[in-house]
Amino acid sequence: MGKLKGSKITKGISQYSFILVFFVIFIIYVITSNGLTWSGMMNVLRHSAVIGVIGIGMGLVCLTGAIDLSVGSMLALVSGFSVMVFNATGNILVTLLFAILFGAVLGLLNGVLVGVAKMPSFIVTLATMLIFRSLAQYVCQRVPKDLIGGGSSVYRMDSSIDAYSSFYSFGNGTLATIPIVGILLIVFTALFVFVANNTKYGKKIYAVGSNEKAAHMAGINVSMIQTSVFVLTGILVGMAAFLWIGMNASSDPATTGNSYEMYAIAAVVLGGISMAGGKGRVIGILFGAMSYTVIDKIIVALKMDSLINDTIKGTILIIVILIQVAGPQIKAFINSRRLAHVNKAGSTKE
Repeated sequence: MGKLKGSKITKGISQYSFILVFFVIFIIYVITSNGLTWSGMMNVLRHSAVIGVIGIGMGLVCLTGAIDLSVGSMLALVSGFSVMVFNATGNILVTLLFAILFGAVLGLLNGVLVGVAKMPSFIVTLATMLIFRSLAQYVCQRVPKDLIGGGSSVYRMDSSIDAYSSFYSFGNGTLATIPIVGILLIVFTALFVFVANNTKYGKKIYAVGSNEKAAHMAGINVSMIQTSVFVLTGILVGMAAFLWIGMNASSDPATTGNSYEMYAIAAVVLGGISMAGGKGRVIGILFGAMSYTVIDKIIVALKMDSLINDTIKGTILIIVILIQVAGPQIKAFINSRRLAHVNKAGSTKE
């Protein structure tokens, strides 16, 4: 009975290890920043919003055993074009709808090439990463200046538009001291946790990632599932782009979303989702995104050179993936040794 209870506790810890990882990192942040404040906690949530929303899409893609390297460049392209739509229409709702639909179209492009044409997701999204960033920069240099807020190389929202202040207030506002963008991150996380855990579609995503051939034999339309997760990722990047311009009132095609594909992957991995597909919990992405944000703040609190920032993040990512890969192997080795010991003890008694 004690062993059974112990095994359940161990299993529970392993399944929700992302929470433990987050609290360990957060405690380090509290120590290095000389105390904990409510505004500091909410600041973490606010700065996790964009990467967290993108991370949910990346998590769905990774659950199918694929990857999307284009999300950072897609963020730059969608946010830049959304700024132009806002400057042209002065309408926040039209801007939101455009961002979501344009993101869906870009995601569909990735999805069709991966799910229907059966091209490797790494190659497809590496190519579209280059295409999206290049288009964002090219268009910014050649459209009328009033569409990009009078700038020369950056998409800027026109502050003279009546809806500007409302849009900017939305991106930087709070509701009961909680950032609005942070609330939206929690809402999207809850929505996709439900989709992943409680719908047939979610179960099909896990099935495709666990064993594509077996999923096909079970009657699952594998191509449709693979395509759809990229479309959903595009929609979520569109939503993230909307949040981005609401928070920053601008989008730089050269720097917006730089390395965000890596940050999204890091949020997914820190959240416990397997890069091999079929394993992990969507709720972990929220904690993974916040963990990565806190790591960034620890680096700032320790006054480290900003140039070393990505070195530390990259090292952490390698360590976490190494644990993911080596953990099951170590567990299998220990179990085999125990089984061998039991068999040896049994043969000795005989």
